Amino acid sequence: MSRRDQIVMTPEEASAFLAGQRVVVCATNGPRGWPHLMPLWYVVRDQDIWAWTYAKSQKVRNLERDSRASLQVESGEQYHELRGLLIEADAVIHRDLELVSAFGLELYDRYGTASYGPEYLEVVRAQAAKRVALQFVARRIASWDHRKLGGGH
Repeated sequence: MSRRDQIVMTPEEASAFLAGQRVVVCATNGPRGWPHLMPLWYVVRDQDIWAWTYAKSQKVRNLERDSRASLQVESGEQYHELRGLLIEADAVIHRDLELVSAFGLELYDRYGTASYGPEYLEVVRAQAAKRVALQFVARRIASWDHRKLGGGH
């Protein structure tokens, strides 16, 4: 078995890893051909990664031109601790206010920043009016978990 095969995460391990992390780095294709990388909070829905951002942001403009994105979620400080996922995805931009508002509530709930009540719902709705929800549909996933090497590298 190759070293690469030894460190691949199972689908269950990858799902658990995504559930335990907090930030995905999203790379889009910038207008001058350079990668544009930005961190995003995210939620996993039916195996797709969802995030939201301002509708006028550079990453949205980039995705309007070219829907391809690369996503990376990683953890670990030392080589033998490194774990991560690299996801090549097609992005779907959602602009429906109700969908974006509902997603905003879900996102804030995941990150512990939700404080429910009528006033809070209006705050999220006001934010949603300026934002889009991004759905990243995976085309290819590469994973690594160096902890599986047992400290040998």
